[in-house]
Amino acid sequence: MNRPCTLWSIRGLLFVFDIENTHDLEREKIIVSKNVNDDKELAELFDALLRPEFFIYSEQERILLIETLSCFLEVGNSFDEIFSKMDTYFDDEVKDQRRFMTVLISCLERYQDQGSGIN
Repeated sequence: MNRPCTLWSIRGLLFVFDIENTHDLEREKIIVSKNVNDDKELAELFDALLRPEFFIYSEQERILLIETLSCFLEVGNSFDEIFSKMDTYFDDEVKDQRRFMTVLISCLERYQDQGSGIN
């Protein structure tokens, strides 16, 4: 499938961490309790908050999310387009955006593998 890659869908997925998202104290507590610059804690954060969001998407949409993120990682994108437009509850600034996205794609692929027989 030849389609232009855009980061809009990834930004939408990460909206769960955005301050503009619906006010939810429990979600905020989870977000600020994790170090987003530590791969293990970041994966735990994704498991807690992104995994349920990921499965709201259809099978095809999930695959497209993974393919889009993979496309941008392959071309060496800095992901400034996402992080500069997002105000998050993260206690710290994301120091390595590509590392953040590498952990994200690893988690999304794991979720997709785990959930592929469910849907």
